[in-house]
Amino acid sequence: MPLVTIEVIKDVFAPEQKAEMIAKVTDTMVGIEGEALRGVTWVRIVEIEQGDWGIGGQTLRAADVKAMAAG
Repeated sequence: MPLVTIEVIKDVFAPEQKAEMIAKVTDTMVGIEGEALRGVTWVRIVEIEQGDWGIGGQTLRAADVKAMAAG
């Protein structure tokens, strides 16, 4: 049974977006492994607290990620 973990910063993604991630990652895994494994493909989303994640030596908050996404 495959287990896929997606780590994101808390408060960046809405529940609908997380559900879409789960569905699409599951579909991708099934495309690789075959339909028989759909029912045992686990996808979990782990939310990391704001400020507990960093890049380039700088901590990130939800607002920082949303600003990057906006361009």
